[in-house]
Amino acid sequence: MAHKVILVLLDGLSFSVAQHALGHLQAYCQAGRGALYKLECELPALSRPLYEAILTGVAPLDSGIVNNSINRLSNHRSIFHYASKAGLVTAAAAYHWISELYNRTPFEPARDRHTSDTRLPIQHGHFYYADHYPDSHLFADAESLRLQHSPDFLLVHPMNIDDAGHKHGLDSSQYRNSARSADVLLANYLQTWLEAGYQVLVSADHGMNNDRSHNGLLAEEREVPLFVLGDAFSRDSAAQPRQLELCGTVCALLGVAHDQPVCRELLA
Repeated sequence: MAHKVILVLLDGLSFSVAQHALGHLQAYCQAGRGALYKLECELPALSRPLYEAILTGVAPLDSGIVNNSINRLSNHRSIFHYASKAGLVTAAAAYHWISELYNRTPFEPARDRHTSDTRLPIQHGHFYYADHYPDSHLFADAESLRLQHSPDFLLVHPMNIDDAGHKHGLDSSQYRNSARSADVLLANYLQTWLEAGYQVLVSADHGMNNDRSHNGLLAEEREVPLFVLGDAFSRDSAAQPRQLELCGTVCALLGVAHDQPVCRELLA
């Protein structure tokens, strides 16, 4: 059975903080309507390489996107490619590096910030280019795309948690409160998305350390959450999903042809 899917990437969110700061998401888990898993992010624990890893299922060493300064289109098929090739509608409210990986590069704000072109892998998009762009605006951007275009696959990618981590570090009230704020914002939309038939995954690219950075092997840098909500998920506590399985798992939910690994234990 094919489903519509929303993937929320809370940029820079460590698993340890997700465990205690995301009260609304945890309420779904405690009610038996969602599940939380721990993922270990690929290396290097940097944003652009991990966007590619999550959205294509290809590890950074194999994709060649090995740091944040590599600015080119991906050489691999992403969820957006698989979905659009199957005739599905794709959309993203996301940081501009997502547009640069899968639509056009370099990013030109006047041309690319607001995108609506069915010839592109990301057919409909609102892309921002300031790390402090308010998460409240980003979620509103995403909901606007959902209401206007009813996408089969929607990426929602806010940046304020990562921004707070770089400014204040992992063990700071600012970082923790940014995570709490994202959870409150999600609470405005989650039930509506679920009632509209979407399967929802909430994860992160990487975590954060007390040096206000990420690129190493510390647990707080590599361990990230994966919340799953919707009736297509098994909520099997024994499942052990991998970050590189997110692409294939989303494609399996969408019911589109793909050649990426899937975490079958996640699916009902």
